[in-house]
Amino acid sequence: MTSRPGGLQTEFEFVLPKGYVDREGNLHRRGTMRLATANDEIAPLRDMRVRENQAYLTVVILSRVITQLGTIAELNPGVIENIFSADLAYLQSFYRQINEHGTTTIPAGCPACGHKFEADLVGLGES
Repeated sequence: MTSRPGGLQTEFEFVLPKGYVDREGNLHRRGTMRLATANDEIAPLRDMRVRENQAYLTVVILSRVITQLGTIAELNPGVIENIFSADLAYLQSFYRQINEHGTTTIPAGCPACGHKFEADLVGLGES
C-alpha cells in the first residue's frame, strides 16, 4: 500500500478469488491497484475497442490502474480479457470501493446476532 504526503492512500493490495493463469500455467492472485485519475476514465473513450463495444471500457480502465498482478511483467488489456468472470466482478467492485471511499473496508453485520463490524475486501478473495 502506498501513501502520499497528507496520508492519502493511493495504492491498494488485493487477492483475486480465482486468479489469472498465464500461458505457462502460472497462477497469479495477488496484485496492486492504484486510485484512478480522470485521465484513466477519459482516455479509454478514444480506444476503438471501447467505441465498438462500451463493455470493453472496464477492461481498458482496469489494465491502466492495476499496477501489479503476481509476476506479470506487462499488464495490458489482453491479461484482463483472460481473467475469470468472478475475478472481473471482484476487480470492478474493488475499483469502485477504493475510488469512491478510499478504503478497502465495507460495513458488515452478522445476520444471526446483529453484531456490526467492517469487512476488508482484500481478504474476501482468499480461501
